[in-house]
Amino acid sequence: MVIGGGAAGFMAAITAAEQGVKRVLVLEATPELLNKVRISGGGRCNVTHACWDPAELVGHYPRGQRALKGVFSRFAAGDAIAWFADRGLVLIEEADGRMFPEQNRSEAVIQCLKRAALKAGVKVQTRAMVQRLSVQSEGVFLVDGRGLDQPLSAQKVMLATGGHPSGRKMAENLGHQLVPPVPSLFSLSLEASALAACSGIAVDDVGLELKLNNQRFRHVGRVLITHRGLSGPATLRLSAFAARALHGSRYRGELRVDWSAGLGRSGVEQRLKQWRQEQARRTLAAAKPFDHFPRRLWQAFLMLAGADGERRWAELPVKSERRLVEILCAQPLSIQGRGPFGEEFVTAGGVDLGEVNLATMESRRCPGLYLAGELLDVDGVTGGFNFQACWSGGWLAGQSIALAD
Repeated sequence: MVIGGGAAGFMAAITAAEQGVKRVLVLEATPELLNKVRISGGGRCNVTHACWDPAELVGHYPRGQRALKGVFSRFAAGDAIAWFADRGLVLIEEADGRMFPEQNRSEAVIQCLKRAALKAGVKVQTRAMVQRLSVQSEGVFLVDGRGLDQPLSAQKVMLATGGHPSGRKMAENLGHQLVPPVPSLFSLSLEASALAACSGIAVDDVGLELKLNNQRFRHVGRVLITHRGLSGPATLRLSAFAARALHGSRYRGELRVDWSAGLGRSGVEQRLKQWRQEQARRTLAAAKPFDHFPRRLWQAFLMLAGADGERRWAELPVKSERRLVEILCAQPLSIQGRGPFGEEFVTAGGVDLGEVNLATMESRRCPGLYLAGELLDVDGVTGGFNFQACWSGGWLAGQSIALAD
């Protein structure tokens, strides 16, 4: 029996049934199956990431890196891609390594999983909210809750309830210790009124550095300016690795942003000097010295530096030039909180990995209980890595359940 009709749960159920387990039942509390798959990637579903080396793959998980090495050595991104291809779903790699279904919509992934489950003989019941999970004296699990006509019994149970508190509570009642969950993968709200006017602008190769007490976090990548602050892959990755530190600081701190795209301080100074000479008669606003960000953002930087955009380059005050260098290379921004509630994608925390045999995904505390997905204290950065952890853990659990059947 699988409690939770998400990515990890479906993978476990299909794998167990295909390996010969005769009675596999998925219980899902909501009316819709695989809802997180449906909404992920803006409705496209970033199924996995084209990261072929398991040793490299684990580097994209802020929590669980060491533990996941064994998991990915048995079922990694290449295995997931082949698994879906064998069941009629081709995944296409984008330039940044993300893998999406050929149809470019999440519904294709959902239909693939549903077809595979139906073909394997998996039974699915929606609107079945499990509220009580207990173990009887003979080692049989008893499952009860809303939407069930009567309590159900099972020899093996897979808990794949994602970040929902009900799953954590059931795991805790069966003897597991929980790492307190905190938000991960979220945007940052900033005190930066000048940037607010640039909402919607995305810039590549932006360097982010966050200092919290004696900890320092750095990431480089694509940043999206929002009306509240910053989002985009680099911001989300930074928030994932700094999730616990940010939570501990109540989402307050100082962020330094390097907009120079790798030029660094000396490179920026040299470029501005060059523009003074080569663009001397043109205005600061008209002659933009950096191609990698839009004019609207450049004009915001000029305003922050106190430089009149209608002045000619030859007339740029030295004080304004110095301020421009600082803004472009190490702009200080105050973090005032995280993005709106509900915007975060995953949580950091869950069942302690030391309490799970990661070769089988079976609980060390409760024999016959299997766990995978976001319920565990494992989370990845944006780009398909969280789904990959679900496919890998679900596949291992399904294989193990079949061997023990």
